[in-house]
Parts: sequence; structure tokens; C-alpha cells
Amino acid sequence: MADTLEFNEIYQEVKGSMNDGRLRLSRQGVIFKNSKTGKVDNIQASELAEGVWRRVALGHGLKLLTKNGHIYKYDGFRESEFDKLSDFFKAHYRLELAEKDLCVKGWNWGTVRFGGQLLSFDIGEQPVFEIPLSNVSQCTTGKNEVTLEFHQNDDAEVSLMEVRFYVPPTQEDGVDPVEAFAQNVLSKADVIQATGDAICIFRELQCLTPRGRYDIRIYPTFLHLHGKTFDYKIPYTTVLRLFLLPHKDQRQMFFVISLDPPIKQGQTRYHFLILLFSKDEDISLTLNMNEEEVEKRFEGRLTKNMSGSLYEMVSRVMKALVNRKITVPGNFQGHSGAQCITCSYKASSGLLYPLERGFIYVHKPPVHIRFDEISFVNFARGTTTTRSFDFEIETKQGTQYTFSSIEREEYGKLFDFVNAKKLNIKNRGLKEGMKQSYDEYADSDEDQHDAYLERMKEEGKIREENANDSSDGSGEETDESFNPGEEDDDVAEEFDSNASASSSSGDGDSDRDEKKPAKKAKIVKERKPRKKQVESKKGKDPNAPKRPMSAYMLWLNANREKIKSDHPGISITDLSKKAGELWKAMSKEKKEASGEWDRKAEDARRDYEKAMKEYSVGGKSESSKAERSKKKKKKQEKQTKGKAEKKGAASKSLSSTKSPAKSMSESFKSKEFVSSDESSSGESKKEDSEEEGGPSPPPSSEDSASGSD
Repeated sequence: MADTLEFNEIYQEVKGSMNDGRLRLSRQGVIFKNSKTGKVDNIQASELAEGVWRRVALGHGLKLLTKNGHIYKYDGFRESEFDKLSDFFKAHYRLELAEKDLCVKGWNWGTVRFGGQLLSFDIGEQPVFEIPLSNVSQCTTGKNEVTLEFHQNDDAEVSLMEVRFYVPPTQEDGVDPVEAFAQNVLSKADVIQATGDAICIFRELQCLTPRGRYDIRIYPTFLHLHGKTFDYKIPYTTVLRLFLLPHKDQRQMFFVISLDPPIKQGQTRYHFLILLFSKDEDISLTLNMNEEEVEKRFEGRLTKNMSGSLYEMVSRVMKALVNRKITVPGNFQGHSGAQCITCSYKASSGLLYPLERGFIYVHKPPVHIRFDEISFVNFARGTTTTRSFDFEIETKQGTQYTFSSIEREEYGKLFDFVNAKKLNIKNRGLKEGMKQSYDEYADSDEDQHDAYLERMKEEGKIREENANDSSDGSGEETDESFNPGEEDDDVAEEFDSNASASSSSGDGDSDRDEKKPAKKAKIVKERKPRKKQVESKKGKDPNAPKRPMSAYMLWLNANREKIKSDHPGISITDLSKKAGELWKAMSKEKKEASGEWDRKAEDARRDYEKAMKEYSVGGKSESSKAERSKKKKKKQEKQTKGKAEKKGAASKSLSSTKSPAKSMSESFKSKEFVSSDESSSGESKKEDSEEEGGPSPPPSSEDSASGSD
């Protein structure tokens, strides 16, 4: 038989609520660890007195009774696990695991039995319900009636607050059954009564949560916070952890007390009690006990007379009474040398302390996160500025905490700390300055083969080489941006240059020419890109050899149909992704053993190089010669057209000089009275200029001579 048994997702019943965790049974005893709080219950094997197996709401449950009267209930077992547990109890604990069923008759008349810290209401020999007396906060009596009030459970949506028992009168003299019932309850109930004097009192301590100044009275079993408005009584059994944290200014100290269940103020729950002390404040303390009692109870941890810093005295007394260790920051040091990091949580600024086994944020609201409940952490870019970053923590229960506005100088220290604690980091950006813009927000899966990315790279290389080939064919010209809205401006420029070429124009023409030169200079600069763009596009040869495919692309083309048949209805993107996964899954040895696709890729590359040599020697030169002859022919046609237009312009200027009166009268006409003949002639000139596509050459000497005649 195994020495240990472990069960996951077991629920422990505590004050009416079910807390999930892990249960482990060993030779030494029973251990239960709460998944929410991390609290561990350890029951020694020698303390076990009885074990009961019964059917409950969550399947089957195990109830353990100890010799000192404590009761522990664990639910969530399967019926098939009874034999295994029963054999384990017999072999290691020498206990018989008894089976008891609850009474489901629905009667409300029965017998009350007190056993240890448990009140059991039975009908016959079967229990109906049980009440742990530690849940009772108050017990009051009336005529033939006892009322039990319970502590409110903050973790449960609905809490049972009160139960009343009717106690019938008896004929026995001298014994009141109601008072006897109440005494049995009060002897085991968790009713806090401030009886006797306090061990010591700390006056006017500054408390951050709950906010205010409180007197702290230290009693043997509980802590009493007395303020101007509210009083709190905190049993030491509700204290989970103690923290002593130095402030970033090195002049103050935080003392944090973690509570479960929390203290209440109206509808507000305080899971942490945070005290703030100044390091310079000292105190002399005398305990309200004689030296023998102090030595017997605290075993040297406290003395009757003590003196020192106030925060040291409070933490020392609390440690001795609660009997828990005080957690302090570990070896972490931030950029400024402090043991904490300034950040914001839920729009409030505070301090984040990296501890040896978790993180704690002080102070509004206080947060404590253990390493064992963290699923992963994430370093994210700040949303408002690049001078800071966010630190995100997600727990295994799905809760996310975001600590924002952390100075970027703290990134290296915090990253090294998280890495040393072996926490799962969701992203691993650049450690020095987080300069990456995409990898910071994505998972680190760089080794995954991306078929779509490979295809894009191949197409990019093809475009780049084709662009280089076309630039070689077009001479020294380079590609520039093409502005399609400049054709009308270019036409106007050509018309103006033709008009200014005539030496004897009217006054109206001269005024119009004076307004154009600035526009002409601007357009001449912007015209070149269009001409170069057209020439570079014409220089691309469709007969040039195509680049060879890689081994992966050859393999993909050969196996595309097979992948489609294996995965009917698969999309193109999913097909590329699946092909990339299959190619990546092929081992390196398998690829080298077959060598088929590498050989095909090498053959294709050699064929491409051979075709490129032939193309550069023959085909490319012939195509370039044909293009040059076409360009030369077009240039000659433009020159002959320009000469004909210049002759017409010169004859028109000659006729205008012979009839000055007519030209003067025309020069004073407004634009509204321009004749239809002139407008049509202007449109014909515009069409001619659009066909030419460039400025016409200056008139030849023969044209000028004929014009002067």
C-alpha cells in the first residue's frame, strides 16, 4: 500500500463556506492546503480520534474528529474512493472509517448533543445538521428558548445569521434546561469578551487601513483596535501573515497584518491592517505580567521591560502572540537602491514589494500575490508614455493585476528578479530598453515556421531584382513619386511658353505672361518624376527569366492537393499554415536523406543563372535597341510638330503688327466678350499641347527670318 494519498479539488467546510484546495494523507498525518489563502491545516496522526464517511451535497465527504475536540470536514470525494481511504485509515491510523447517513425526514423535533466543539441535532441515531460552536458569535436566552447568532461569512453569497431552539421545561428541580443549554454553547463558542487587563497598550498609532488613529490593546487571545468612531476585536486565529516593509524614503516603516476573515466596517471589508511608523519614534514598554508569567508563556521571546523603536516593539509583541513569522523584503533592490518599486494600481499610487515568495502592494487597495498562484507575468508598454511600462500578473484563477506607470529604469531589475524566481513570462522583449514594437505584445514563438512569411519574402526578392533590372535599362535615371494631378498644369506651361516665344504680342498677352513664370518653375521640377516613372516602367522586360523557387515552395506545390484531400474545406491561409507545420515537423535527417527538394531547388537555380546569362547577352540588348529606336522616332515627330506650330505663331504675330487698331480694340475686351473663334482656337492649342506632352523647342533661324519679313 502507498504511504501517501493525494486528492485535488477537495473542499473544506469553514464557517459555512467551501474552500477548495489539496488534501494529502500520509503516515504522519493529514495536510490540507487552501488554494485561495495558502493556509495549511496540519493534523497529526496521533491526534485523530474518529473518521466518518457520509454522503453530502458535493458527492461524498470525510469528517475527522481530533482528541482535543476539533472537527475538520472535507467534501468532494467520489464514492469509489471509500475503499482506498478505509484501508489507508486501518493501516496507518488504526481507525475504522465509519459510514453514517444524514437524516432526511424533514422533522424539526429531536435531541441536541454536545460533542467537543460541535452541536449536533439528531433524530433517533441519525444527525440532521451540525453547528460548529466556533461559528457562534452570541448566545441569548429567553423563556424556554435559546438564540444562537453567527459570524457573517464574507465569502458566501448567503449567510446563516441566527438559529432559535425551543427547549421544553423539565420536572427536575434546581436545573434550568435553558441555562444549561446556553452554558454548553458559551463554553465552546467564539465569543470575544474583554475580561481582565490588557497585556500592553499602544496609544494613537497611525493606521492606513482602516484609516485613522487607533489605540491598540493587546489581550492574550485577541487584538483590540479602539478608535474615536469604531472598535474592532481581532482574534489572533484570524491572522494569516505579518509583514514589515521599509518605505521608499527610508524614514518610515509599514507593518501589515493579513486577516482571514477580514474585519468589517459597514459594507467595507478590510483584509489587511496596515500601520505606518516613523523610524525615529522610540518607546519604553512594560508588560502587565510578572516576570515568571512572561518567561513561562513567551519562552524568552518577550521580557517584562523592553525599549526600542516603536515599530520594533509592535512587531515583536505581535510575533510572540500570533506565533507567526514576520515577512520582510528579500534581496531585491530597485534602480534607486530601494527594496520596492513605485507604481500605480487602480488609479492610486503605491509601492510594490517583490518578496521571496510573492508580491505585496501597499497600500490602496492592499494586494498580496503568492508565486504559487501566479500563472504568468507580462511586461507591457505604457499606455500614456514610453518612459514607463506596465507589469501585469495573471493568477491561475484568471484574476489579472496591472501595476502601471513603472519607471523604465526599473525594467532590468524587475526582469532579472522575475527570471530568477522562474516565473512564466508571457513575452520576452528586449531587456535593455524594450525597443521592439510588436514582439513585446506577442508570445515568443520565433522558431515556428511561417509559410506565408516565406512566400512574402520570396515575392519581395523578385520585385527587388526586377526593379534593379529595369533601372539598369533606363540609364542613370531613378524612380520618383508620380503625381497624377499635374497634366493640366503641364499643358498650361506649354501654352504659356509658346505665347512668350513671340516677340511682338499684345499688352494683354504680356500681362498674362508676367503672372506665369513662378508656376512654370514649380512645374518644371515636378514634371521629371512622371517622365522617369514612365520610362522605368517601360524598361521592365516581361521576357526576363523568373527567379527559381525554394525547396519549401517546390515541396508545397507538390503536396498541395494531398493536404487539401486530408483536410477538406481548408482555407488558403490555413493550408499555408498547415504546410508550414508539416515542413517544420520533418526532421533534418529526413530532409537530408531524401534530398529530393534540395536537388530540385539547386537545379532550378542553375537553370535560372544560365537563362540570365543568355538574356543579358542576347535578348536584353535587342530589346534595349528596339526601345531606343522607338524613343528616337517619337522625338523626331515632336520636333516636326513644334516647328509647324512655331510657323503658325510667327505668322499670327506678323498680322497683328500690321493691324494695330484691331489688336488694341481686342486687348481692351473682357473675358466675357471673347469670341467663340478665339476660344475654339485656344482649345485646339490646348489639345495640341496635350498630345505633345512636353515644351516645344525654340523656333529655328528660318522661322524667325520669315516672321520678320
